[in-house]
Amino acid sequence: MNTVFPYPVLTGDITLEVTAVKLDGRPLPLSMISRDHKVVALHEVERSRWDEARLDLRVVLPEKELADGPWDDVACLAALTEASTNARATARLRRSDAGWWSGSLVFHRDAHLTRASLTVAVAATVDGESGRLVGMAEESWIVELDERIPARKQELNIHETDFRNGSETWLQTFQDAPWVVETTGDMPTVHLNTGFEGLVDFLNGGGAPVERAVRGMLAAQIAAEAWTAMFNAAVGDLECDDEGRPQWPTGWRDGVLRSMLPDVLPDLSISDALMEVHLRLTEGGWQELQPRIQYAAARRAKTPKNIANGLRAMSRDVETER
Repeated sequence: MNTVFPYPVLTGDITLEVTAVKLDGRPLPLSMISRDHKVVALHEVERSRWDEARLDLRVVLPEKELADGPWDDVACLAALTEASTNARATARLRRSDAGWWSGSLVFHRDAHLTRASLTVAVAATVDGESGRLVGMAEESWIVELDERIPARKQELNIHETDFRNGSETWLQTFQDAPWVVETTGDMPTVHLNTGFEGLVDFLNGGGAPVERAVRGMLAAQIAAEAWTAMFNAAVGDLECDDEGRPQWPTGWRDGVLRSMLPDVLPDLSISDALMEVHLRLTEGGWQELQPRIQYAAARRAKTPKNIANGLRAMSRDVETER
């Protein structure tokens, strides 16, 4: 099943870069902007409180494709969003003489909690219809409001509780399960069942090399299940525009999809892969994707490496006993 748009869209790369940041007019150190990780950290030791942030942006579009293509009134728009607050700030970028598009996006601290997602969209008039989405940046940036180090983090809560007698009564239904992955809300959570004999002590313990290796295998299994659950939840929660095209989510769902889609559908661009998984879910073919999803989750969880380490450790242990 190939994704076909009802009008021409850009196929070239769209890249976004944050070139500078100011907090209440004061420049942020460049060390708090990571181009490699595509993260901005806004929490300074000497300036933990601020009201307004200004992000200077530069975007490179496929200019030759734009010049030769059927698009008029091209507009480049930056958007900063945060799912937990439904906050949104936008800015229209302008084309410079050097060929790139640039501008500044301003947002206020009291409109956000901890983390926002920054991306770029390109709109144009196509076949007489204005405001058509014709391209998106392949990778978004993360703006961390409470971090001092600009590095990407995969958010995942670990919650230890007794499924049988704990305060969260909904877990009682799963009292025989060692763990449950919850993907509702702003942060996914792995609930570890302290009532499952020996589980939590084993995961938090030390021990001999073979014990550590088995612990790694168990942790990888939990992580793989979490990645699978998060991916399925992210696809299931996709919102569509007026023409039925899925839109990139924000928060952890954005990170999970961008991380796993290249392994789930390696022959497609990341934007086409998003459309494809949405079509598979809504129109058929979702079950055929499950092996690819499991493979992508196992890679994220480093399951092959942990299983190989565990098998080697157990093999060495057996040989020592002989």
